[in-house]
Amino acid sequence: MPMESSHVAHTAGPHRVVVIVDENSNPFELGCATEVFGLHRPEIGRSLYDFRLCAPEPSALMRDGFFTLTGVAGLEAADSADTLIVPNRPDIDVPRHPAVLDAVRRACARGARLVGFCSGAFTLAEAGVLDGRPATVHWQWADSFRTRFPTVRLEPDVLFVDDGDVLTAAGSAAALDLGLHIVRRDHGAEVASSVSRRLVFAAHRDGGQRQFIERPVPKIPDESLAPVLAWAQERLDAPLTVADLAARASVSPATLHRRFRAQLGTTPLAWLTGERLTLACRLIERGESRFETVARRSGLGTAANLRALMRRETGLAPSAYRRRFGPGTD
Repeated sequence: MPMESSHVAHTAGPHRVVVIVDENSNPFELGCATEVFGLHRPEIGRSLYDFRLCAPEPSALMRDGFFTLTGVAGLEAADSADTLIVPNRPDIDVPRHPAVLDAVRRACARGARLVGFCSGAFTLAEAGVLDGRPATVHWQWADSFRTRFPTVRLEPDVLFVDDGDVLTAAGSAAALDLGLHIVRRDHGAEVASSVSRRLVFAAHRDGGQRQFIERPVPKIPDESLAPVLAWAQERLDAPLTVADLAARASVSPATLHRRFRAQLGTTPLAWLTGERLTLACRLIERGESRFETVARRSGLGTAANLRALMRRETGLAPSAYRRRFGPGTD
């Protein structure tokens, strides 16, 4: 998704991420936001964001009364957010707190980046900031969302949608995918990979992958793709083809394609291209300035192919990416 398409208002100091917690919010998505944006990163040597929680009331009873959240800032903290993550909750038919919707509208008006995890898309839509824009929501609620908000261009079968300054994620786990995508957009592939390793989570699943992936109980022998993925990741500079991956997995290309669709929600070629592009970004971030070398070492072939893929996937030419994420840019 284009990195240059958002126009995010910035405060002095680190980029400030604020999460609004409302009554009956889901703890999991709150935990995802805290893990991705709120922790100090000793493996990186700094905190990536200034992270805060806020709520419209002094205390917020979380989903199903699991616990009560207290001691967080008032809703006025949302007015200083560079990125505002809106509340999500399972009771999608109950109107959101009017003060929360007003805070979302103010954030939108001043150019803050808005993020909705799971049913948070309902909050954004109810505030009116998704009209005429693409968004996604958990597949379970797609029909309800489409009925209530017909002016939103719903994309119901993707993990997340990045529309520049408004981003939405589908189900709970997709909140981590979108969170890492935002880190990658803000700080580059190397930092995002470091965060994902600490989370023990896949470094990058593209937003266009399917939400709902059938996962039948595996037969014996194990049909996991992990061995062939690890093998390919060590050989990205080689001229690997789908046929090579299939041969390594001892299956036909058609069977490999079915397994990729079932287990990863993508195709072997799309996965291979994504891995090569991530490697290319990391090489640039580490200081490699010769784009022909980057293209060769990442398996993308030529500098022209590198430029085309980077523009398509990041919105930046390699030279612009180097200026933004290369050595000495922190």
